[in-house]
Amino acid sequence: MRVFVTGASGGIGSAVVSELVAAGHRVVGLARSEAAAATVSRLGGEPLRGDIADVEVLKKAAGDTDGVVYLAFNHDFTGVGDAIGAEARAVAALGEALVDTGKPLVLASGTPPVPGRPSTEGDPFASGGPMAGRGHTGRAVVDLAERGVRSSVVRLPRSVHDAGGRYGFAGILIQAAQASGVSAYVGDGAQRWPAVHRDDAARLFRLALEQAPPGSVLHAVGDEGDPMRAIAEVIGRRLGVRVDSAPAESFGPLGAIFAVDQPSSSALTRERFGWKPTGPSLLEDLESGEYPRSGEIGAP
Repeated sequence: MRVFVTGASGGIGSAVVSELVAAGHRVVGLARSEAAAATVSRLGGEPLRGDIADVEVLKKAAGDTDGVVYLAFNHDFTGVGDAIGAEARAVAALGEALVDTGKPLVLASGTPPVPGRPSTEGDPFASGGPMAGRGHTGRAVVDLAERGVRSSVVRLPRSVHDAGGRYGFAGILIQAAQASGVSAYVGDGAQRWPAVHRDDAARLFRLALEQAPPGSVLHAVGDEGDPMRAIAEVIGRRLGVRVDSAPAESFGPLGAIFAVDQPSSSALTRERFGWKPTGPSLLEDLESGEYPRSGEIGAP
């Protein structure tokens, strides 16, 4: 396939581009800067200069390729509402361009929290909280199956990680610990965060592009749930700082998310697609990996 990928130079996107190229696909990667274009080229893709706000560029790229993988998202969480809105508009434009084509559209979203148990692929998208808008976009993509699009959503856990210094939400804890001198967790720290190695996640995006039936929801979950306190303890040990509880408000707009127990399962995804995570766990990567300097935490 000739595949259009947004967010192609990012932490997850670069792994997906490498995975697709290695599998024999040709990748056209959206690049909003010369640096991003150079990254796409280095990975073996063809850069297309533009931004997710350029809806005509998105529509033309969708028409000129055999499928779309949408990974772009601005991870500056001080403006999360703007990021969610930009994603919704871009995905809506791509969806309209793909109606009645039978082409695949794969969207990255997030696993939902479900009180009392791990979430599964059959659970609805989150409809409340600061990230609810992403759930609405995910639902809209699933609904495109009724309009002739082979649509699917890969729901990612809170931490998509590798030992090279990308740790998803756990990276925010690293940054906070570097700034404050305390590796903090919310409450008693028993709330669990799911995680996945980014190479395992990239492989699942490829499988969704190639195989997922219209309207599919997949879970890219390697670790069902690591306690927030265990994550903070590894970070504190590595940085040589105190580990302690902190109020949710101290984590800013993400505090409400950090306080919630949100384990997730990928059992159905593994059964349906033969996907088996093989990468290290989040705690293993945090224990052995590189830590970026304060202010240099990359997008997950």
